Amino acid sequence: MKKGILFDLDGTLWDSSEQVAVSWKEALEQRPDVDKEITVEMVQAVMGKSMYDIADILFGEYSLDVRRELLVYCCQEENEYIRRHGGSLLEGLEDTLQQLKELGYHLYIVSNCQVGYIEAFLEYHRLGQYFDDFESFGGTGKEKDHNIRLVAERNHLDWAVYVGDTQGDYLSATKAGMPFVHARTGYGTVEAETPFIRELKELPQLVEKLFQKE
Repeated sequence: MKKGILFDLDGTLWDSSEQVAVSWKEALEQRPDVDKEITVEMVQAVMGKSMYDIADILFGEYSLDVRRELLVYCCQEENEYIRRHGGSLLEGLEDTLQQLKELGYHLYIVSNCQVGYIEAFLEYHRLGQYFDDFESFGGTGKEKDHNIRLVAERNHLDWAVYVGDTQGDYLSATKAGMPFVHARTGYGTVEAETPFIRELKELPQLVEKLFQKE
């Protein structure tokens, strides 16, 4: 049986909100036509939302075309910044990934980010060897539930669980028909009774229990 764990990225595996805020601030400083300051708090408030929702929230005072153009521009600058500076990995991340691999789990990332963001995370922190595949909103233009199903299907998983930190993650996993683990390590809360972890190191034991119940 091929068993998999699909992860959200922001708030679940790392925190890049400070780096994202800096990169967007630097990008917008090069745009005299835009009067907007992006803060860490603003970035954290939209983490996990779809890219278009982020553009609508952060640049809501501009027209739709300008919002989308600014989103693409800032995300390109963000990718390059992250590729050079990385982010803050959650405590015990690599040890946890190694343990899950040793237990026979195949690991994946499904995020609402742009193309290049997951790649920058894996490249800077040299974690690519732990993950078999990944997908993003930028890659498909589809919502997270679609991408969760897509990754599970194209990797021929017999059993899988999605790990995320927000209500949106829970709803996406549920819509995709996949069990959910709430990572209480990140940005959000979940309004449902669901298995949870407070630290990443708790994940191997929890998923083993969930798998054995099947």
